[in-house]
Amino acid sequence: MGILERIKEIEAEMARTQKNKATEHHLGGLKAKLARLRSQLLDPPKGSGGGKGDGFDVARQGDARVCMIGFPSVGKSTLLNSLTATSSQPSAMTVGASGTSAGTDSVKQLSAVGAYEFTTLCCQPSVFYVNNAKIQLLDLPGIIEGAAEGRGRGRQVIAVAHSCDLILVVLDATKDDRQQQLLVRELEAVGIRLNKRPPNISLRVKKGGGLTVNFTVPCPRLNLKTVQQILQEYKIFNADVVIREDCS
Repeated sequence: MGILERIKEIEAEMARTQKNKATEHHLGGLKAKLARLRSQLLDPPKGSGGGKGDGFDVARQGDARVCMIGFPSVGKSTLLNSLTATSSQPSAMTVGASGTSAGTDSVKQLSAVGAYEFTTLCCQPSVFYVNNAKIQLLDLPGIIEGAAEGRGRGRQVIAVAHSCDLILVVLDATKDDRQQQLLVRELEAVGIRLNKRPPNISLRVKKGGGLTVNFTVPCPRLNLKTVQQILQEYKIFNADVVIREDCS
C-alpha cells in the first residue's frame, strides 16, 4: 500500500471515529501517523539521488527566502520580473516604504512570460532588496489541483515552498475565491499552514533517560500517553518536552 492510500485510509478512520474521552488517545495516534505520512510525501523517491528534482534544487541565499505559489498563468513570472533586476547590488532595485525604484542598471526579463499555461517549468530564482535586506525570490511552476498527490510536479513545488521563510500566494483577481481555497488545501495536505504560528512547545531530544513531559497550562484533551505515542511515530524515545499552551 502506497503513502497516499495509507493517508486516505487513516482519514477515513478518523472520520468514522466519534470524538470523546475514550477515543482521544486513538485519534491522537492517528493524527501523528497522518502528519508523518504527509511529510513523507515531500521526500524524494528512493534511487532518485536525494534531490528535489531537476531545476528545483536551488541554493539558499540572502537574508530571507520567499516563493510564489499559484495556479498557472496568474502572473507569478510577471511579478518576479517587476521586482527584480539584472544586478544583485542594492542599487539595482530597492523596495521600501515609498515603493519600488529602479537604479541605473538595466532590467532584463529573468523569468519567461507567455500567453499560455506552464511557461515556467522549473524554479526560477532571483534577488531583490528591501531596506538593504537581501531577499531571494523564487518563481515556481504553477500547481494544479491534486499537487500534494504529485500531479503536475506538485510535490517538487511544495517541497521548495517548505524551505521558504515566506510563501506569497498569487491569485487571479478575475476568478472567485475557490482558487485560494484549493491552494490552501493543497499546502495543508503536506503540513504547511498559512498565517499560523507553531504551537508553543519546546522539544529537546537526549541520548537517554526516557521521556519527560511538563504542562505549564491545562490541556484537557492531551495526556502523557498521547504525547508518547506521537513522539514514537517519529522514533523519539528520549526527550524533554515542555507544553506551554493548549494545543490539543
